Amino acid sequence: MPPFSVLDLAHIPEGFTASDALRNSLDLAQHTEKWGYTRFWLAEHHNMVGIASAATSVAIGHVAGGTRTIRVGAGGIMLPNHSPLVIAEQFGTLDALYPGRIDLGVGRAPGTDQRTLRALRRDPTAADTFPQDVLELQALLGPVQPDQVIQAVPGAGSNVPIWILGSSLFGAQLAAMLGLPYAFASHFAPGALIQALQVYRERFQPSAQLDRPYAMVGVNVIAAETDEEAKRLFTSAQQAFTNMFRGTRGKLQPPIDDIESYWTPHEKAQAMSMLSCSFVGSAKTVREGLEGFIAETDADELIVASAIYDHGKRLRSYEILADLQKATSNAA
Repeated sequence: MPPFSVLDLAHIPEGFTASDALRNSLDLAQHTEKWGYTRFWLAEHHNMVGIASAATSVAIGHVAGGTRTIRVGAGGIMLPNHSPLVIAEQFGTLDALYPGRIDLGVGRAPGTDQRTLRALRRDPTAADTFPQDVLELQALLGPVQPDQVIQAVPGAGSNVPIWILGSSLFGAQLAAMLGLPYAFASHFAPGALIQALQVYRERFQPSAQLDRPYAMVGVNVIAAETDEEAKRLFTSAQQAFTNMFRGTRGKLQPPIDDIESYWTPHEKAQAMSMLSCSFVGSAKTVREGLEGFIAETDADELIVASAIYDHGKRLRSYEILADLQKATSNAA
């Protein structure tokens, strides 16, 4: 199996606070570091009462400061919300504090709704200049050039690795053109996954950062001792996606016994389409599902999201997955 990494959305469970969520994020990072995960990423979202990672750079610093070896980064920073100089300074500072451990994944979506977009002082057309912003960010994190007037301090010369995040062919084409690693958001938007990976690999141009394509693919994994327990834990994510369609986003809900009574057939079809890259069950069930998925995608790395209400059960899910990978590696 390829390396496994963690995508943590810093979910705030019902009955808990953002402080609880951020403490849980650090605890999860410390455990997954011990279990051999490669990287731990947090994502930028705004105006969502159930997600605590809006100040993504600050959250990354919190996690990096409490760990020693695991790579920590953004999955991702929504670059059109920010000036490239500010992001170069933030991630240059993180790299100065935690050298060699910081990743910078960038995306072009707003990570929020249209009214919040305006509150962020973002130009609604800013996404149109995303490729130029990525190039500017690369230059600010790269070596200082002769007569360069504006420098990111810290940041210049740090060469913090940049990843392109996406869920469409646009990101695949850009990552290929710039010779950057590519992370596909199939954990919630799987529709174009196979086509995007094909485009990325066929069009990839080597760069100073990367000499061959490297594709990381997002999946949801809910692992437990039995299939029945895992399916019940999965109802928290299923409720969250249903509530999103209803326009009633909130905190992460506890699992329920009967998801069929919660959603309509139409909502079920919508939610399960978005959650189709999910592997839910015992270690055996999850292994069988992942083996087929890896064979289909030829992913270089999997980044795993697990929206589980109970923090202890979330830890156990990631531990089961780590044990599964070790067992597979030993068998090989």
